[in-house]
Amino acid sequence: MRLDGRRALVTGAGRGIGLAAAAALAEVGAHVTLIARTDAEITAAAEEIRAEGGKASILVLDVTDTAAVRAAIEEADPFDILVNNAGTNRPRTFLDVTEDDYDAITGLNQRAAYFVAQAVAKKMAAAGKGGSIIHMSSQMGHVGGQNRTVYCMTKHGIEGLTKAMAIDLAPLGIRVNSIGPTFIDTPLTKPFFQNAAFRDDVLRRIKLGRLGSVEDLMGAVVFLAGDSAALVTGTALVVDGGWTAE
Repeated sequence: MRLDGRRALVTGAGRGIGLAAAAALAEVGAHVTLIARTDAEITAAAEEIRAEGGKASILVLDVTDTAAVRAAIEEADPFDILVNNAGTNRPRTFLDVTEDDYDAITGLNQRAAYFVAQAVAKKMAAAGKGGSIIHMSSQMGHVGGQNRTVYCMTKHGIEGLTKAMAIDLAPLGIRVNSIGPTFIDTPLTKPFFQNAAFRDDVLRRIKLGRLGSVEDLMGAVVFLAGDSAALVTGTALVVDGGWTAE
């Protein structure tokens, strides 16, 4: 499970799931590069990782800027691991979704994820060492959800992308998988749970009876990143407490 000497890139790494993924990879020896738009967040995150003995650097970047992403990744040394985590949601009923909502969610969750992965994979292919690409998907990539039409659409798309990428990249030794969390207690989701009825419904659907924590995802990230998952590609690791079991 060690990742000593490997280079990992994590998008949306300033907080929540992305920060936890970066910390987990650093803990097992990877040199982690954290990407986010907010300098202060990833600077603090990288300092925290280094304070715990890990290796971390930062890249202040808006991943929806495809040209900037390509330039930055082309300039960097090849990465061995990508955690494609940056994402967003604007919960609304289908009848109320605006074009701005649609463009914001699809632009980050699908378009940016696609071209970040492409840029990283090109450098992996050129280096000839293989690698592991992990898309941070969602349980909503496997089911539907109220007020989440666009989000579900993007995450179902990520699941399809995972499978198709895995086929294209397998001859190059690049594995591609997804992680599908249930509702994780993060700054992004916290406002949702102020609605007691929503929280109760979520807890009813999670068979283990609790919200997820970012720590619940750290083992999944480390597993898929490393040699323990050497024959695992084109599949989804759903960390949902049993939500999708029925």
